[in-house]
Amino acid sequence: MKIAVIGAGNMGGALIKGWAKSGQVDHIVVANRSQEKLDQLRALFPQLQVTTDNRAAVRDADIIILVVKPWFMDDVLKEIQPHVDPSRQSVVSCAANYGTEMLSQALGQGNHFYVIPNIAAEFNASMTFVARGAQASDEALRSVVDLFLLDGATSVVAEHLVEPGMMMASCGLAYVMRYVRAQMEGGVEMGFYPQQAKQIALQTMEGAVRLLKETGWHPEEAIDKVTTPGGITIKGLNELDHSGFNSAVIRSLKAGLKR
Repeated sequence: MKIAVIGAGNMGGALIKGWAKSGQVDHIVVANRSQEKLDQLRALFPQLQVTTDNRAAVRDADIIILVVKPWFMDDVLKEIQPHVDPSRQSVVSCAANYGTEMLSQALGQGNHFYVIPNIAAEFNASMTFVARGAQASDEALRSVVDLFLLDGATSVVAEHLVEPGMMMASCGLAYVMRYVRAQMEGGVEMGFYPQQAKQIALQTMEGAVRLLKETGWHPEEAIDKVTTPGGITIKGLNELDHSGFNSAVIRSLKAGLKR
């Protein structure tokens, strides 16, 4: 399978690195305006084919991945349109709010997908949402899903759920990082050095994730295991509630959906 990736910024670079590390993709062509970024990728993964010519990149590709800023998408699609056969090639938009209907308007009907991963793809730990266009075949869907599975977990959803998924799993990464930072700051205030506090916060988060994955518990079930009547855990939980923690998290997730 030959894939073409247009865009080697933070998100594009993470996807490319994840696929290159997997060793499961035969042929990856990367197109980017900056030769410097292309050279950096080639230094890490000599097997990559790189170019500054988007048109050259998409020729003969089985799957075309567009990982550019949304405001650049129209120009990129106009540039590559004469060289794309959407009935044979799958075209994937990884640009926020640039869905399959917009791809169809630019390229004509075909195997179009709206896909939002996150930058943990570099470490094969992305949570990726995949939505298929109306004309996309089952075979094309399987190929796209299999490709993104190499970079982490993948969920096929209705297109209207891609953006909520983005808020939870892509923007959500930043929200989780902010919680880790807060735990670190609390740890430092209580007497730990910053790196110690960071290690404690990360291991605690990893333990919480493992508990939920291995047991299948609802989070409240796990909370009950460490919350005893009159104990210290319930005091901390109540402080979170008094400060509007749950509401703040929900509002942060919904904020990006407002137009």
